[in-house]
Amino acid sequence: MTHRIPIDLEKSYRLLNHGPTVLVSSHHAGKDNVMAAAWSMPLDFKPPKVAVVIDKNTLTRKLVEASGEFALNVPTRELAKLTVDVGSVSGREVDKFAAYGAATFQGEQVAAPLLEGCIAWLECRLIPEPHIQDTYDLFLGEVVAAWADPAAFGNGHWNPEQGGRKSIHYVAGGHFFETGKAFEVKD
Repeated sequence: MTHRIPIDLEKSYRLLNHGPTVLVSSHHAGKDNVMAAAWSMPLDFKPPKVAVVIDKNTLTRKLVEASGEFALNVPTRELAKLTVDVGSVSGREVDKFAAYGAATFQGEQVAAPLLEGCIAWLECRLIPEPHIQDTYDLFLGEVVAAWADPAAFGNGHWNPEQGGRKSIHYVAGGHFFETGKAFEVKD
């Protein structure tokens, strides 16, 4: 199982604040699915909330609406091909986990599977907002558990300069960039 440490929920926004591509995983009635999403963001601190765009034509959306929960998984360069693959085919046509060899493990608060090899995981309960879901494909979730790879995130901050793996950011057409070196501005 992936080594992970719990993250204080009041600091969980830091797992997404830098805008990484995420893998949205879902589960309902014995069916699991995962999709890539470039549009997600933290929304609030206490309780912590997130927003993610889930198109109305996806199986993920059907599962999230039915179950009332989802997970956001933060992949790395090592998972870039998986990210493109799961974002390029519908879960209605193929079991993405089996087809692409995506290993998972169970979280603690939601039934949506968490993906091995990621550097952060946010377990979320859906905050139903039918108008924005139907109009903008925008889904809100309350973060009920948050985890991170301690080699990549510790003491409430990302640690890319300490040899930890880095998040990826989708540009378009199969192109990504990886989070760069951190720096601090002091007064």
